[in-house]
Amino acid sequence: MVVQKFGGTSVADPEAIRRLIEIVRAARLCDGRGPAVVVSAMSGVTDGLLAVAAAAGEARVDEALSRAETIRDRHLAAARALAEGAEQEALAGQINAQVDQLVDVVPTLAVLREVSPRTLDVVAAMGELLSSRIVAAALTGAGVPAEWIDPRQVIVTNDEHTRATPLRQQTSDRIRAQLCPVLDAGRVPVLGGFVGATADGHTSTLGRGGSDYSGALVGAGVGASEIQIWTDVDGMLSADPRIVANPRLVPQLSFAEAAELAYFGAKVLHPSTILPAVERNIPVRILNSWKPDAAGTLITGTGSPRRAGLTGLASKRDVTVIDITSSRMLMAYGFLRRVFEVFERFTTAVDMVTTSEVSVSVTVDDVRHIDSIVEALGEFAEVSVEPHMSLLCAVGDVLQDEPSMAAKVVGVLEEVPIRMISQAASRRNITVVLRQADLHYAMERLHEEFFT
Repeated sequence: MVVQKFGGTSVADPEAIRRLIEIVRAARLCDGRGPAVVVSAMSGVTDGLLAVAAAAGEARVDEALSRAETIRDRHLAAARALAEGAEQEALAGQINAQVDQLVDVVPTLAVLREVSPRTLDVVAAMGELLSSRIVAAALTGAGVPAEWIDPRQVIVTNDEHTRATPLRQQTSDRIRAQLCPVLDAGRVPVLGGFVGATADGHTSTLGRGGSDYSGALVGAGVGASEIQIWTDVDGMLSADPRIVANPRLVPQLSFAEAAELAYFGAKVLHPSTILPAVERNIPVRILNSWKPDAAGTLITGTGSPRRAGLTGLASKRDVTVIDITSSRMLMAYGFLRRVFEVFERFTTAVDMVTTSEVSVSVTVDDVRHIDSIVEALGEFAEVSVEPHMSLLCAVGDVLQDEPSMAAKVVGVLEEVPIRMISQAASRRNITVVLRQADLHYAMERLHEEFFT
């Protein structure tokens, strides 16, 4: 039995949802049990919902209400196209009730002139709640028995709203209790990804891209044989197609390689997706809902044992380098602890670290607290900040066995001013920091050398 997670473009409109129905129907022909289906919001809807909240919080009530009605109209149009008769009427009622909740909260936010993280989660969750109801009704109407599952009753999280972390054991227990009976009865459970609830019942979200995580949690919970991520590309590519004109499809790679590529900017897969799959050793396959017969990319524990070169390239833009320098660091204990305590205090993750005798350089992509961080670090060191930088990462299990490969990566970039270089302890990636203006050229050169 497989779990199929469909991204926003795969549920974007009635035509896309009809393709989804045929993909689910084909999976049922291979295995009468399942699949379990997890869906994102229709493409663009989450952004629209956040825009409603932002407008309401700034007392632009007419704009907020207009945006809400646009969201209502889009979902009602899909309901009319995919359901008939009493089913259409029931689905329209569910959509209207959901959007009415959004409309009702707008005046309150306008008065408060503030949108709390908890309220923002309630608003942002509506996209997945709406799309999953439409998909469940469309499947049933097409002769595929399906049942809508409220993700807030299944995915249990902590209370860090807008980027909540699932509580794994409680979530696994809920998944088995609520989804397995549906599967055993021969129906397809359909739930929205990205959405959960705290232990005391407050709606939460897993952060942007969290629908992949939801799919993996469901896969682990029901003991799936495979987790399928259906999107609008053929699979993992050797480089960002917005930068490299003709990247190659990566047919197979390891969990570790996929995690590195995802963390350092590959957009096809959310980094957290890997975690439940790794623990249960469940293969993850990335597929194109526009080309359902294509092989896609398979991610497994062992990857592709015969690959001789790099697996792929990934990049992360809008990175800031922070240099922390102090002569007191030389031969001193506890200096690094003090440095990283500052980042912990301001809940800012560090991507990359390099050190010398008297300095530490780190990169961050979250600059919301940058001024406070610099001020705190300045109490015991000299601090400088360099924005508009990028990370460029070359990934491959081959780096573990061929030390010369890392030197070759750096050698290809001899014409590019490199700000920092790091190789992970796993020796599975080598990452450089460079000016954002040099990123296109650097990635094109690496791709030409290793993939063309």
